[in-house]
Amino acid sequence: MELFRLTAHELSEKITKQEVTAQEVTTSVFQRIETMEPKVKAYVTLLKENALQQAETIDQKIKTGEKTGALAGIPIAIKDNMNIKGVKSTCSSKILNNFISPYNATVIDLLKKQDMVFIGKTNMDEFAMGSSTETSYFGKTYNPWNLETIPGGSSGGSAASVAADEAILALGSDTGGSIRQPASCCGIVGLKPTYGRVSRFGLVAFASSLDQIGPLTKDVQDAALLMNAIAVYDNNDSTSVNIPTPDYTKSLIKDLTGLKIGIPKEYFVAGMDKEVEQSVREAINLLEKQGAKIIEISLPHTEYCLAVYYILAPSEASANLARYDGVKYGYRTPEAKDLLEQYEKTRGEGFGPEVKRRIMLGTYALSSGYYDAYYLKAQKVRTLIKNDFDEAFKNVDAIVTPTAPTAAFKIGEKTDDPLQMYLSDIFTISVNLAGIPALSMPCGFTRNKMPIGLQIMAKHFAEETIFKVAYAYEQNTAWHKEKPKL
Repeated sequence: MELFRLTAHELSEKITKQEVTAQEVTTSVFQRIETMEPKVKAYVTLLKENALQQAETIDQKIKTGEKTGALAGIPIAIKDNMNIKGVKSTCSSKILNNFISPYNATVIDLLKKQDMVFIGKTNMDEFAMGSSTETSYFGKTYNPWNLETIPGGSSGGSAASVAADEAILALGSDTGGSIRQPASCCGIVGLKPTYGRVSRFGLVAFASSLDQIGPLTKDVQDAALLMNAIAVYDNNDSTSVNIPTPDYTKSLIKDLTGLKIGIPKEYFVAGMDKEVEQSVREAINLLEKQGAKIIEISLPHTEYCLAVYYILAPSEASANLARYDGVKYGYRTPEAKDLLEQYEKTRGEGFGPEVKRRIMLGTYALSSGYYDAYYLKAQKVRTLIKNDFDEAFKNVDAIVTPTAPTAAFKIGEKTDDPLQMYLSDIFTISVNLAGIPALSMPCGFTRNKMPIGLQIMAKHFAEETIFKVAYAYEQNTAWHKEKPKL
């Protein structure tokens, strides 16, 4: 039996019944990594020795009847912008190439409590700025479904590792679609939780009012299990919301009778791939057959989302990335004559082109004379976008859209045209601006056998509704069981 192919819930049952050991599962995943990693390049750091030690400790606990976590012995990959004590945290940037974290992110401590096994840190777009995992200092990650295409971004390494069975579960971060868009490209499940639901303490900040950590998994049940582990209030994060966490696995029911699902007309636009639209329309029809009531709705300020995001996110990035100056940690230029030159050369040599572009955009938007015209206006329009969702959720329980306008595109296809790259996130950005939760899951394939993603949104802290819709759809389809033939 190829253990690496199984889901977390299937493996968890086998480990609990002592049919397999955590060490066997971990060894199986590392054997898979040895085979696949030269092609996929999902990881920047592997923790094989540590992982096998962790697995051995967990096996001892199980043998002696000691209490273990619900996901004990399950191997998980972590995006390289989350801190693990004593392990490199690079954000896939030269400027943090030699940075070893002195502490754990809150999500890491929570996963340790669950007795999970950390396999390694995954590749990403530098500082999470990108939609294709092509801006990493360590090189590109490749989509397991077609090695000539992108895996999505910025959590491309996490998504590719799960799709290629190089990890059982993974964590990613989502600032404008960075969990959902790669999940869509790689044919897996990815959830961006409500802003404030999962602690951001120990997540390297890109845009603090938008960033959120979430799961990338093989199926919906695994996503619910991982959310149970990480959705905990945290005193260390001032944006963490102190409300009880439900058991998300209780939302996994097949019946959608009476549930109202909104379909926003603004998300079915000219220029969208016809195969994507057809698959999403078929998914909507299936949800209707499951008992959901389908209602056409309008989110009138959708057209402004991209412009608002690319003012606010770079502005926050400009402030957050000011700390990388070669003084306290990270890369420092060896050739500076004075302090000013040290700052300039360190940042010039340490950051890649996309990060520099966004820092300049953000610094410009925040500069004297332009603040009111750009940043302040963008914040006001952000409120209007949030209000659109608030109004919609008075009439519907969930909203369904495509995750991305196309399937995964060819590597290098959009690197010379930043605007085309930014348009990859056109259907995901609104969710981050509004702070609501959303999930992407597979709903079909193109003629070229590339995955297509369905996006399910709900109101703030209504992840249970999303899981209910997603599970009902998944139980009546087999898309999630399809595997790339590498």
